[in-house]
Amino acid sequence: MDVEEYVRGRIADGTDEDTLQKSLTDHILGFKKVQPSYASAFARAVIDEVKNTRGLTGDFFELDPAGVKMGEFGVGSRGKGDFFAHRQIARIIGKTSASVGVDEMDDAGAVCAGGKYIICTVDGMHSRLSDYPFLAGFHVTRATLRDVYVMGAKPIMLFSDIHVADDGDVAKIFDYTAGITTVGEAMDVPLVTGSTLRIGGDMVLGSRLTGCVGAVGVAEHLTARKATQPGDVLLMTEGAGGGTIATAAIYSGFPEVVDQTINLNFLVACETLMKSDVFLRVHAMTDVTNGGLRGDAFEMAETAGCRIVIDEHAIGSLVEPHVQDMLEALQIDYLGVSLDALLIVAPPEVSAELCRVVKSAGVAMHEIGYVEKGKPESVLMVDGKECDFSPRFRESAYTPVKKVVDTGMRDFEEMSKGVMRAADSAIQKKQRVLKNLAGKRKSP
Repeated sequence: MDVEEYVRGRIADGTDEDTLQKSLTDHILGFKKVQPSYASAFARAVIDEVKNTRGLTGDFFELDPAGVKMGEFGVGSRGKGDFFAHRQIARIIGKTSASVGVDEMDDAGAVCAGGKYIICTVDGMHSRLSDYPFLAGFHVTRATLRDVYVMGAKPIMLFSDIHVADDGDVAKIFDYTAGITTVGEAMDVPLVTGSTLRIGGDMVLGSRLTGCVGAVGVAEHLTARKATQPGDVLLMTEGAGGGTIATAAIYSGFPEVVDQTINLNFLVACETLMKSDVFLRVHAMTDVTNGGLRGDAFEMAETAGCRIVIDEHAIGSLVEPHVQDMLEALQIDYLGVSLDALLIVAPPEVSAELCRVVKSAGVAMHEIGYVEKGKPESVLMVDGKECDFSPRFRESAYTPVKKVVDTGMRDFEEMSKGVMRAADSAIQKKQRVLKNLAGKRKSP
């Protein structure tokens, strides 16, 4: 519970301070085993702090609201709304000197230094793994290393960030770090730095954990999505999922499936591939995560300006059997959920050799589609017929709560206008502050 947000809302509603102090005191006592006098004093202090912030104006204290909430627009849910929001983030950042920038919607960014490409990426842990810190650390680390590998880079270091709410047990920090370093040590990539904080400091009650892990790598041969070309074929490895599948398993009554997600197949396959001569023939790589194959195929088509055709019949056998059985039992669309499989784009003449090399690492892979000229879009071939394969508003609903959340939404076009307006406002603020900073530099 965010006590600061609670107080702001009640003050805005016109609640008198005595009633608010009593209500907040009761909420605090519901979370903390403290004396009522302490809870009351804490509530009073929060109210006073919030009152001191009311009425502040100017660029540093105000924002132009979009009038659209994160959840209702699907931000973080790897679907249509999420992709739209991320493209606005790219607009705010603008064109940079990066070799691969955020505007290309790739798995990581790249800059050129010393004749090589330096790759940097960061992934947030799965929010529903808060009560399972080791799993959270393991899967987010594997995810961030995947994002480095698919850019054609060798990971050289990891960094982490962990935030635990005020009532969280300190052991969560240690369990999370153990999950990170299990993957790091197995792949010989050291965790070198990080940050440990409380979520919202004193203002958030509860034990919620959140955090991220980032990685830095070095590459000579980039395999960014923009290198995808008409005539290429798409190859995909088998996938057992990661944080998303583990979450679906835990919260839907299939805990035994979690064990299937604990593997290093993707990373080992990339290591093996990068050591082979055929690797230099690879045009692009990505991991099947962002809204599943639906999301990744769509993003690749948009970035490369090509048409991508996927054969559904070729995909099913690449989903780990235990995972596939669970998804079928729960009626979860496996094409719209993160499978953590490796997707490779390359000329057809090297397809067989790529499959042989990856198989030598103990990982199955085969062709699932091809790239052709045409409108930038992705389509799915089902029994010889082309079907729409564009991403849905959110990734497949993979927990009982998500199935409820997925039942209704506001008009997307209406929300998009608000989001676009808020992004424009942020760009204008950035320009105002930059102009002000330039003026200060010129002053004596």
